[in-house]
Parts: sequence; C-alpha cells; structure tokens
Amino acid sequence: MASDSQKKLGPIAILTVPLFIVALVFTVVLTGSTANCGPSGSGSSVSVDPDSVPDINIGGYGHAQLVNAAHIITAGKDLGLNARDQTIGVMTAMGESSLTNIDYGDWETGGVTNPDGSATSSIGLFQQQDGWGTAAERMDPYKSATMFFEAMLRNVPEAERESLAPTIVAHRTQINADPYHYEKYWDTAVQIVEELSGKTTQLGAGGATCKDDTTPGHVGKDGWASPGDGPINDRYGPRAAIPGVIGAGFHTGLDLEAGGCYGPIWAAHDGTVSNVFIDSLGNWFLVVDHGGGVITHYVHMYADGLIAKTGDKVKAGEQIARTGSSGASSGCHLHFEVQIDGEFTDPEPFLAERGITY
Repeated sequence: MASDSQKKLGPIAILTVPLFIVALVFTVVLTGSTANCGPSGSGSSVSVDPDSVPDINIGGYGHAQLVNAAHIITAGKDLGLNARDQTIGVMTAMGESSLTNIDYGDWETGGVTNPDGSATSSIGLFQQQDGWGTAAERMDPYKSATMFFEAMLRNVPEAERESLAPTIVAHRTQINADPYHYEKYWDTAVQIVEELSGKTTQLGAGGATCKDDTTPGHVGKDGWASPGDGPINDRYGPRAAIPGVIGAGFHTGLDLEAGGCYGPIWAAHDGTVSNVFIDSLGNWFLVVDHGGGVITHYVHMYADGLIAKTGDKVKAGEQIARTGSSGASSGCHLHFEVQIDGEFTDPEPFLAERGITY
C-alpha cells in the first residue's frame, strides 16, 4: 500500500541517487500494451512449411532448431492463431529448450522437483511434464506446440492475452517460476518468425507493441516536444526518505503522469536511440542522443511498451514508447532525465527554455 507521501505525489519513480553518492552509473517489469499485430492486419497468421526451411542460421539458431520453430508456427496457424500468438510459442520454446527437441529436463540437469517433492518429467521443445500428454506427444514438435497453444487458449483468453506482455502470456501457460524468463527471447523470436515466413509482422522490438500503432506528440516552434503529458508527479532534486520504501537521496529526473499506463512517450527532440536496456533494479531505459552532448533518458516502460530500438533515428514528437511502471516505481508514469556532457540537469527549466512547460 502506498504511503501518504506517495499518495500525495501520485505514481512516482523511486530512482534516486543517495546523498552520499556523487554519481550514479546505470547498469535494470512488464505487463503489456494492447496490440493485435499481423502481417496484413489484425488477427493474421503467418505460414511456414517445415519441409522447406533453408539451411541457414537466424539469431544463433541453426537449421534443426528453425525446423522446430516452423512446426510451432504451423501448429499456431492450424489453430487459427495470429502472428503474435505464434511468435509467443516460438519465444516460449526458445526459453524452455533453445528450440531443441530434448528428451530430458530440469530434473536431469538440475535436480528440480515438483512442489510435492517428486522429480520433474519435463521433455521436448516446451519441457512439458507427464500431465501434458504421452512421451511421444511431448516429443513431437507439432503436437507439443499444439498442446502449448491449447493451454494458452484456456489459461489466457484472447481479450486478456492481447493486453499482456508475451512473457506473461508464456508464464501463465507454462507456470514458470520467473514470469520474465522469456522476455529476452522475444526480439529474436520475432526475427525468426519474420524470416521464415517472409512476412513483416509489425511486432515491435522488446514486446508486443505494433510499430504503426502510435500517436504523434506536439512539437513546439523551437523543435522540442514534451516527452509525456503532465501533470508533474515529482520534480528533480533532493528527496526525503519514504519509510519502508527508500532512503533519502537525489531524484535525477522529472516524473510525468504521461497518460498513465500505456500512455504515449515522445522523443523530446531529434536524435538517435543510443541504448535500450534494463538495469539491475529492473528499470527499463530508453536513451536518445540528441548530439552536442545532450542525452535524454526515458524510464519505467514495460518491455512490451518499447517501440523504438537501438540505432533508430527519431524525430521530436515521435512516439518511442508507452508508459509503464517497471523497476523502482510505485505506479505507471514517465521518469524523464536530461544529461548534458554526462551530467544530470533539471529537466523542467531545460524544457521551459525550449518552449515546453507544464
């Protein structure tokens, strides 16, 4: 439950630099945004013939692994699932078996037991236990994928599934110990699905957001834009301790409500996305280099709320992400930072000088 201080401030970042620390080195969870992406519109499947997969390598996955991915894609298509769902299946198998149809699992490799103390019986692409089906069914790539998708349909209804991050959908299907285990496989899964099918899925980097499902922001006469809608929830500067949450420190950015959960986040100025990463505290960062020593940080998105990716050229007012509450945060909002020549500066007067006020 939020403290009285938190209630007064609204959702705030807990990103602070303790007063005894001179500099903070950034080294970082997600649910989802609403998107129903496909190669030719909402709800479209992609097709791959497993017998026609070329002998190539995609994202470090070789021919045999890509054939298994093709079986997963085919199983999803046969159930009438869309490209996003098919990609979730590929991502899940990547996280469970590296797309390798293995006849052993966590018990053999790590002595993992079920809650009742019995040895796990995981095998196949999805590391499915006895309760999923026979050994032959679990070792059949197409059948095991079909069983995975059928469980996904039961456990995560479509309307809810489209609003959840891919890793959460996989977790609720597989009941994995770590809900975010699959997150790191998403981008490569998208690459595999697109290259094998020859279709562009419109699935965004880092999550399930459609690349074309964005809202432009307003650009001022000086060429700068608000990074997110107000009001301001917390300002730059010293921050008192919040009992039971964090000690006293220095708040390095400006907290904006930014439309609440999944509201639009815009590039404050023209630039290049120099990094997108999650730090040791679980905070997602998107970093834009505007040149001339000016860098802006956009923090707390969920992974599937990331739209722009590293290397992208962005324009002022272009939507680059959606508001989230990842990491050290008490609610959905945008924590916006400005650095000049590597030093933090107060974003509020910085933006005001460029015609952006709240």
